[in-house]
Amino acid sequence: MPAVSKGDGMRGLAVFISDIRNCKSKEAEIKRINKELANIRSKFKGDKALDGYSKKKYVCKLLFIFLLGHDIDFGHMEAVNLLSSNRYTEKQIGYLFISVLVNSNSELIRLINNAIKNDLASRNPTFMGLALHCIANVGSREMAEAFAGEIPKILVAGDTMDSVKQSAALCLLRLYRTSPDLVPMGDWTSRVVHLLNDQHLGVVTAATSLITTLAQKNPEEFKTSVSLAVSRLSRIVTSASTDLQDYTYYFVPAPWLSVKLLRLLQCYPPPEDPAVRGRLTECLETILNKAQEPPKSKKVQHSNAKNAVLFEAISLIIHHDSEPNLLVRACNQLGQFLQHRETNLRYLALESMCTLASSEFSHEAVKTHIETVINALKTERDVSVRQRAVDLLYAMCDRSNAQQIVAEMLSYLETADYSIREEIVLKVAILAEKYAVDYTWYVDTILNLIRIAGDYVSEEVWYRVIQIVINRDDVQGYAAKTVFEALQAPACHENLVKVGGYILGEFGNLIAGDPRSSPLIQFNLLHSKFHLCSVPTRALLLSTYIKFVNLFPEVKATIQDVLRSDSQLKNADVELQQRAVEYLRLSTVASTDILATVLEEMPPFPERESSILAKLKKKKGPSTVTDLEESKRERSIDVNGGPEPVPASTSAASTPSPSADLLGLGAAPPAPTGPPPSSGGGLLVDVFSDSASAVAPLAPGSEDNFARFVCKNNGVLFENQLLQIGLKSEFRQNLGRMFIFYGNKTSTQFLNFTPTLICADDLQANLNLQTKPVDPTVDGGAQVQQVVNIECISDFTEAPVLNIQFRYGGTFQNVSVKLPITLNKFFQPTEMASQDFFQRWKQLSNPQQEVQNIFKAKHPMDTEITKAKIIGFGSALLEEVDPNPANFVGAGIIHTKTTQIGCLLRLEPNLQAQMYRLTLRTSKDTVSQRLCELLSEQF
Repeated sequence: MPAVSKGDGMRGLAVFISDIRNCKSKEAEIKRINKELANIRSKFKGDKALDGYSKKKYVCKLLFIFLLGHDIDFGHMEAVNLLSSNRYTEKQIGYLFISVLVNSNSELIRLINNAIKNDLASRNPTFMGLALHCIANVGSREMAEAFAGEIPKILVAGDTMDSVKQSAALCLLRLYRTSPDLVPMGDWTSRVVHLLNDQHLGVVTAATSLITTLAQKNPEEFKTSVSLAVSRLSRIVTSASTDLQDYTYYFVPAPWLSVKLLRLLQCYPPPEDPAVRGRLTECLETILNKAQEPPKSKKVQHSNAKNAVLFEAISLIIHHDSEPNLLVRACNQLGQFLQHRETNLRYLALESMCTLASSEFSHEAVKTHIETVINALKTERDVSVRQRAVDLLYAMCDRSNAQQIVAEMLSYLETADYSIREEIVLKVAILAEKYAVDYTWYVDTILNLIRIAGDYVSEEVWYRVIQIVINRDDVQGYAAKTVFEALQAPACHENLVKVGGYILGEFGNLIAGDPRSSPLIQFNLLHSKFHLCSVPTRALLLSTYIKFVNLFPEVKATIQDVLRSDSQLKNADVELQQRAVEYLRLSTVASTDILATVLEEMPPFPERESSILAKLKKKKGPSTVTDLEESKRERSIDVNGGPEPVPASTSAASTPSPSADLLGLGAAPPAPTGPPPSSGGGLLVDVFSDSASAVAPLAPGSEDNFARFVCKNNGVLFENQLLQIGLKSEFRQNLGRMFIFYGNKTSTQFLNFTPTLICADDLQANLNLQTKPVDPTVDGGAQVQQVVNIECISDFTEAPVLNIQFRYGGTFQNVSVKLPITLNKFFQPTEMASQDFFQRWKQLSNPQQEVQNIFKAKHPMDTEITKAKIIGFGSALLEEVDPNPANFVGAGIIHTKTTQIGCLLRLEPNLQAQMYRLTLRTSKDTVSQRLCELLSEQF
């Protein structure tokens, strides 16, 4: 209710409210309300005309009765009449009543709209404010139809007062959120952007909220807001708290506006203008610097405002993912919050670091906090913070720390909350498979997982362990021995019985030579669990028994007795009965050769995308563009299996090697998805496609982004206002797999979405690319992934081009970028002693085997960054080999299908001259030349 001054009176309202409060029972309250309603009804219907004060008083009483939960079916017309009053208090009550009680289908809506139009045209700022508030509060489609064209004019008019501009901006924002199709874009859009330069910070704050929402759907219309937002943000963060006294909150200048500006900048990629980009970097550095300063107040409001700006700045740094120094600083700042006494700060720090862990630049910095995160997992009281700690451990995991992280997650699983156990199980299973170098460790981990949390181990997990054991000869004996030992526990989870039954049925013969695991002991061990299991598990065990008949003829009679028993042949379950009858008959009439053929060992499973990953994605919910980096880590390549691919182009028709099949390169028949080159050098175009245009030229900035990926494997390859393309890839010897993520940054669907890989003729002969088709429809705010399997046949120079064509809002879009598949990706690092290195260096002394380049440094000559780039390039960084400790020496082998090419490199920096000398020696001149070109661009 609005505050009523003493001079304003309305004593009758005060008495009525007092009477209601003094009622002793619900019945007494209803009686008093009915009496008052009868009185108000008689006043409204009486012959005597009521003055404005009386109308206002009675309308206020009706409003109060409605707020108590009683229906009001009269008084609306009197409220509408109050809108025509010239007194503020009467008009205010009228608008308040209408905002609360009048719905969009009311017969009075036309009268209300006329009154609102009159107030908007009055140029009285008080009346205009009331009208705008009413439009926003009702916010119906009818209101949008009536006023969506008028409000933008008020907003950008030169003579509109600041308070009215604020109300107009927020009112337009409300209408746009409820009925975006009714708010017309026009000349006002370019003018509203300039409100970011308004002197009144209240106007700027309201305008920023409006522009941020509009820019998410119409980024091109509002791209000029980036430079203005950076300029305004710069003025705020560099100002003292005394400069913005009216908008300083506990010594933090304009925190709400700062947060809104930072969110607006997250709608766009990093600014292309170097001056704007530099100014934005300065702003972000200033915010990070202020976070290190001692607090100016001990009150929680000060720290909340300061941290709100800081976290939004970190979100922008992560979104841009282009400034290594800022990313590392942000990570260090978040690391300090991990041990903060405030629970909310610890939660937010863990959540932000999950995203930072996906960045090539900050992943190593995040890993330094592993002990703190593990400690949080063990000691944190709040379950939501513990869940974020699990997410961060999953995100920061790589080959160097996988065993430690999996062990800690298994340890936590024993006491974890039931609500998150299934998710932890899935993550442990994914990490164990993805980073398993020793597959005995993988088997131990999964069996341990089943032991600790068997109820939460889904079918996808135990299916996957069986697939991997069957596909890897080197682990089959160990798996059989391990499950045999695990089944000897008095109480085994049913999932362990399933895994044990399957593996012993296939590979029990590998451990049958040990008297402790003889065929009869294996059978008796499994059969002792039979009566405790569900029907599906019993069915699996019956299949194991018939497999034993083939593997171990000496237990045939024992198994036949089991199959012949009434509990099997007359089982109430038809599946078990049928299996028992058929297996018994098969073991009786079939010869040894037929049994061996029918019951031979299962062939290897075709490699495909891990179903555990798919289940985790489903559990985590649909991905959005804002969590692209997190998705990249969750969907990142698993080195033990991948999706069934379809070849991306009509590349060399040679049969993939067995090692290629391990990555799924030979799992599908050739089916070109890209248009083959025609004899004229053009492209054959489908006459039914969206456009008959040729492939678009490379997008602006494509070459720069391509160069950034020479020494890294994941990140954002391309981004504009509509589309974001992210990459995650992994290479091993001459094979690789790349996950491409296409993110729709708008709220509108992409239709006929068609990505195509294009290779020149000479590249097709040297590089075999195969890909899986993507969904032709990409929903607004969603992303799709595409998997590219790669096989290097021979050394190559050019890179394939990724062309994306789709329809957005009826407009055909055509984007092309170079895909960063370069020769150095097939590097395998080689460690060498000093003597071996120089001996090999001398052997590669022919002039055609050496390429040397002397060039000016393009970036600061930082030793640690140089080391990181050489390692990222793919070669081993050899320490204490060169007599000059300032030089960098590397060695590695380029793996192709046809040959292996040894490579030695030497980088000699000259700090005084700010120059480098790079020397490469390989056994093939074209390889030396290409590697030298690629590496020279990195410094």
